[in-house]
Amino acid sequence: MNSQISPQNQQVALNWRLSVAPMMDWTDRHCRYLHRLLTRHTLLYTEMVTTGALLHGDVPRHLRFNAEEHPLALQLGGSEPADLARSALLGAQWGYDEINLNCGCPSERVQRGAFGACLMNEAPLVADCVKAMRDAVQIPVTVKHRIGIDKSESYEFVRDFIGTVAEAGCEVFIVHARNAWLKGLSPKENREVPPLRYDVVAQLKRDFPQLTLAINGGFKDNQSVAEQLEQVDGVMVGREAYHNPWWLASWDAQFYGDAPSELTREAVEEQMVDYMEREALAHGTHWYSIARHMLGLRHGLPGARRWRQVWSDHRLKVLPAREVMALARAPRSEDAGTPN
Repeated sequence: MNSQISPQNQQVALNWRLSVAPMMDWTDRHCRYLHRLLTRHTLLYTEMVTTGALLHGDVPRHLRFNAEEHPLALQLGGSEPADLARSALLGAQWGYDEINLNCGCPSERVQRGAFGACLMNEAPLVADCVKAMRDAVQIPVTVKHRIGIDKSESYEFVRDFIGTVAEAGCEVFIVHARNAWLKGLSPKENREVPPLRYDVVAQLKRDFPQLTLAINGGFKDNQSVAEQLEQVDGVMVGREAYHNPWWLASWDAQFYGDAPSELTREAVEEQMVDYMEREALAHGTHWYSIARHMLGLRHGLPGARRWRQVWSDHRLKVLPAREVMALARAPRSEDAGTPN
């Protein structure tokens, strides 16, 4: 592979109707490969990649992806327009379909870098960042943000933020329908403690009918997704998509008009083992680092706990992935090969 430009340079038409959120330590390329096996149409997002990591680090490590992952968006973290423009250009050269700017992460590490959710207090700077990236690439540049900062529930604040950034040419906003508390809450608490206010996002769509607005936050079933799609243009799903990935297998039929899926969990597991074997040959990747993303595949089924325990048993790392799959599927009475 060329060290700078991936062979997967095929742009696709984007649709923000359903997407899986960028999630640090979770939505790496292995996770996204699993998700793409489950849904053909859903838009997938990378973990946040900082401009510093791209401009001063290992670009292939951060940007490599599988051709099957399209449609695929790269989420960037940063606040310097020139650095974001250079990073966006790298993303476009590598074949990503969208560049997304993170204006929603509340972690202290991100705040120290003066980006993420704290950028909502600097709408003109975000507008400059968006303009710089749009000038650098032909693919869509989008923004993911919160509905407010700390405990202020001013609707005018988020309305004016979107208005200012839209003037720079941003046409797509993914809105996490919670405030971001910059002090006093951990990132995990920031995903749970500030109340969800879906009505704010619905009002934003009414005020900006010309923009594409997707909502993020707390979705766990098709009914709640369908209800939101009557008010906004798209729904982004986060943690539930990761912990219960089989849910994604219903989306193409439910939300894109495809025929009902004939996919089975067993077939997905076998395709993931095929992928593990290819990754081991191509990049020396150990199956264990891939298997962690599919541990929720049998969520809610009898035997799911034991299946999950086998795939996550570090003592089995010495075995080939295909043998681990056989152990995971074996009835307990036949499970004599599992280490004590």
